[in-house]
Amino acid sequence: MSIRADEISSLLKKQIEGYQSEIEVNDVGTVIRVGDGIAVAHGLENAMAGELLEFSNGVMGMAQNLEENTVGIIILGPFRDIREGDEVRRTGRIMEVPVGEELLGRVVNPLGQPLDGLGPTGTSKTRPIEGQAPGVMDRKSVHEPLQTGIKAIDALIPIGRGQRELIIGDRQTGKTAIAIDTIINQKEEDMICIYVAIGQKESTVAGVVDTLRQHGALDYTIVVTASASQPAPLLFLAPYAGVTMGEEFMYNGKHVLVIYDDLTKQASAYRELSLLLRRPPGREAFPGDVFYLHSRLLERAAKLSDDKGAGSLTALPFIETQAGDIGAYIPTNVISITDGQIFLQSNLFFAGVRPAIDAGLSVSRVGGSAQIKAMKKVAGTLRLDLASFRELEAFTQFGSDLDASTQAKLNRGARTVEVLKQGLHQPLAVEKQVFILYALTKGFLDDVPVEDISRFESELHTYLEHNNKELLAQIKKSGALADADEMSGAVESFKKTFQSK
Repeated sequence: MSIRADEISSLLKKQIEGYQSEIEVNDVGTVIRVGDGIAVAHGLENAMAGELLEFSNGVMGMAQNLEENTVGIIILGPFRDIREGDEVRRTGRIMEVPVGEELLGRVVNPLGQPLDGLGPTGTSKTRPIEGQAPGVMDRKSVHEPLQTGIKAIDALIPIGRGQRELIIGDRQTGKTAIAIDTIINQKEEDMICIYVAIGQKESTVAGVVDTLRQHGALDYTIVVTASASQPAPLLFLAPYAGVTMGEEFMYNGKHVLVIYDDLTKQASAYRELSLLLRRPPGREAFPGDVFYLHSRLLERAAKLSDDKGAGSLTALPFIETQAGDIGAYIPTNVISITDGQIFLQSNLFFAGVRPAIDAGLSVSRVGGSAQIKAMKKVAGTLRLDLASFRELEAFTQFGSDLDASTQAKLNRGARTVEVLKQGLHQPLAVEKQVFILYALTKGFLDDVPVEDISRFESELHTYLEHNNKELLAQIKKSGALADADEMSGAVESFKKTFQSK
């Protein structure tokens, strides 16, 4: 068999023509220390801050400390199978989460992975979790009310769309109840809600999800949860994942409410990570950038200008205090970042005043611009009345004789406290709130016994629905008070039918 040189050369030419040189360059490092959800790797000189890194067993990590020879990595998953000497490679992607309408009604972890057993979320879009907050020129002043359905908040400490209102109080004072009631009340308000549970018990989160489902509120809500059993990195990332999912809707011209329950646990998780990464500790062993941890999160809440689509993202961060100490490090930090705070007091809670809102310490720095005209009118003096009632109440404990005007103030104050009480998961439409507060401020309740106030209110609402529907509709549509004579007439005609016990 003869070898033909021309055949061999033509074959070689063909092979050379079809050859494609592909050189794959991978930036690979080696784990030199691992433990407690933290890994330190050598050899990733080009890694970026916040970049996703992949370990040899498929678990992802996020670059946090970029030092001269090493990279400190927080591990986003089980870390028991990662060993010293394992490979870790760059992905070139900054940490991101899935976003989009497919997530509505779902319960996910901070990485966007479903936890509700309903299969994949089906999202196709992602956003980086660290985003730039809207600039000054991209914002508009807060002017639209966010109706919580809670009389004490909508009347005394109004919240506007795009505001950051802190809810602060000891444990077991009804903070989560306020969050759930606010979400339930958004049914008719065209608002997307995101509930971020940080370090909560899984049974507690399951209870919240169940309550939202029963009230039909889960359809417009995303629940992001990093439970107490999860590693600290997930607790640290959870609020950023929540706000990123919300921003997707905000930049599309929609209105979003994000609730962080609660940021105290996020700060503790961040302190744990920082100490493990050997960052120098500061006050209360928190790292020096713990203020930036919360400011860069809460500054992303905004009411966008009309040029940017006029969407809004309202933030309700929660902070848990110890024995009512609002002067501690994390509470003072977050108070200085937010546009006001709602302070829940355990004394009021245990005295049966629920929601247990302390009108003296609570404040909204947006104020009346986040209220409809009707509410502004009827609730104008309510805060002052309540604060002066609390002062007088303290003095009367000494048992001194009271003049008629002081007694009248005390009587009105006692009825105000009763009117502002509200049952669990019973948010009230704003027009009904306006009516009962109108009746209170105009003195229609002054001769109703205090123990009958709650019954008077519920029966008044029923009466109005059957006999004065057009008055309620008018307040709802115009946002202004209806004719004073008509409103007074409606309350007076109801009063004639009301029987005190």
